[in-house]
Amino acid sequence: MKSNVHTGEITTHLQAYLSAQAFSRIGVLVDENTHRHCLRSIAPVLPASYDLLEIPSGEINKNIETTSEIWEWMTSNKWDRQALLINLGGGVIGDMGGFAASTYKRGITFINIPTTLLAMVDASMGGKLGIDFDGYKNHIGLFRDPDRVFIDATFLKTLPGRQLKSGFAEVVKHALIASTAYWEELQHQHFPHYNWEQIITRSIQIKKEVVDADPLEKGLRKILNFGHTLGHAIETYFLETDRMLYHGEAIAVGMKLETKLSEKFAGLSPETSTKIQNQLHKWFGEVSIPKYAHNKIIELCRQDKKNDSGTYRFSLIEDAGRAVYDVEIPERALYDVLNYAN
Repeated sequence: MKSNVHTGEITTHLQAYLSAQAFSRIGVLVDENTHRHCLRSIAPVLPASYDLLEIPSGEINKNIETTSEIWEWMTSNKWDRQALLINLGGGVIGDMGGFAASTYKRGITFINIPTTLLAMVDASMGGKLGIDFDGYKNHIGLFRDPDRVFIDATFLKTLPGRQLKSGFAEVVKHALIASTAYWEELQHQHFPHYNWEQIITRSIQIKKEVVDADPLEKGLRKILNFGHTLGHAIETYFLETDRMLYHGEAIAVGMKLETKLSEKFAGLSPETSTKIQNQLHKWFGEVSIPKYAHNKIIELCRQDKKNDSGTYRFSLIEDAGRAVYDVEIPERALYDVLNYAN
């Protein structure tokens, strides 16, 4: 991953960046929330003639139809390959905006200004871009880094508590896969009373080290998927119900279940497993998964991008702070762990 992440006061970084470039057009992609709460923070340093597109928020809108709307907007405003797209928002805006920019005229420049904790510590970095397709999360996409990522923790003040906790799930994941000390530190403070600037910096460093070692997810980078194989399937399942989960809420469930799988398939001690699950429960509570949903969730797991030759491959933890990847899990074990969740 390129050294393109800058933290601190947003307008100074953005103004310096725009002053050093010669873009033919500049556009900002927002949703209704970032339009209302965040656009005013960057508007003073944008050119008077910038283009603006608001798309509806939420994972349910991260699809080819919304992407087509973005392409049509770029086309109608006569964007050429020297245009710049600024993605101002959370993970959905960054994933889909980056995907649209990377495919428009075979690729234009884009930058990310993440406004949620989830995007600051995870989604805006690492070059994974994409959209959901045919009911499968991030099914269509590519790898490409934004030209810059500008992170300002003051945007967190615009978030409701549920959104902040959703992002915190990715912070917890970083600790569980890579740093025992980080995991211990998180437990000794009380959500949401963290030094978020320090948390963001710590999580960015963990992700950067992993991605730099394996940019295209051929090996080590797979550990970043801990909690995500079952978590993504659970998130997708609940999108079609009246109990929509935020991404981090689903990942928290996934981490709990995959911690249990780690006992049998990665050598995690039952004592450590219980401590981790209890802490996850303390932070994130419980989500009930009805038994009739198990078949659908496992069907969604079959489409996970880590699978190989029809086998289920998981990233699990050997201990708090140490992960392994490409662990083969039999289907029966997935049914067992979903039953355990209830």
